Amino acid sequence: MHTQDLLAADTGMGAVTLRVANLDRMIGYYRDGVQLALLSNEGGVAVLGRPGAGGLAIPIVILEHAPSMQHAAPHDAGLFHTAILFDTRADLAAALYSVATKFPQTFTGSADHLVSNAFYFTDPEGNGVELYWDRDRTEWSWTHGMVDMDTKYVDPNAFLQEHLTQDALDTAAARPGKVGHVHLSVGDVASAKAFYVDKLGFATTAGWGEALFVSAGGYHHHMAMNTWNSRGAGRRQLALGLGLVRIEVPGADDLGALVSRMHDTGVQTADDGRTVAFEDPWANRIEVTAPGRG
Repeated sequence: MHTQDLLAADTGMGAVTLRVANLDRMIGYYRDGVQLALLSNEGGVAVLGRPGAGGLAIPIVILEHAPSMQHAAPHDAGLFHTAILFDTRADLAAALYSVATKFPQTFTGSADHLVSNAFYFTDPEGNGVELYWDRDRTEWSWTHGMVDMDTKYVDPNAFLQEHLTQDALDTAAARPGKVGHVHLSVGDVASAKAFYVDKLGFATTAGWGEALFVSAGGYHHHMAMNTWNSRGAGRRQLALGLGLVRIEVPGADDLGALVSRMHDTGVQTADDGRTVAFEDPWANRIEVTAPGRG
């Protein structure tokens, strides 16, 4: 792909919106378990996050109360997991310890992916959650333009023994964190690549059979799509679960270039002056913003 067809190198992920049936229970999970700070809770919408650069709050999960909606079918497209990135292994250990002790039944696994250490959970309404820490980019290996990743077992108890500190536990909600990547369940990988790479402008960084990993700026992945549970899935119906994925580009020119690409490739977009919104082939809603726009 030409450089002008790619998302800007400093592109990142924003907050993930989840539609939830039991708002109080879900706030409790992400606040008391994952140790996100409750930034606001008004009108049936709760925003949880962590501090970012300069101490400004960064929304990570937005919970929208939708008690009249039903859960999606098990094999529908939608969210595979929201991946929350922590700055240090001590911060990751604090979050792991908190969720594992307060909501032990939600733990589903762990992995050393070579580029990162990750621990996996399923929240009380069935949404996947990854908590992870990245190794320094100088430690990542690339082969023919693809990042080397693997899935090796990590003993969570050994990880806690090595990295958990009382300071990280005591100050968890005041320590940095953000959405590092978002992993989706889709109907087929070829259509995912056609949309997220050829149209949206991510670069492919890895492919594991039924999974595709894509990023901007040489990150291991900002988004991933797999068919492990959803092969052949069509467009989603309105349901509990994933409501919105946000992508953040560095500036207005980057957003303008994205809009032009989407228009040229036949993707319908909505632009309210602040945010450009569109849907992927499975009706997963994506919104893209740039600082200072609107």
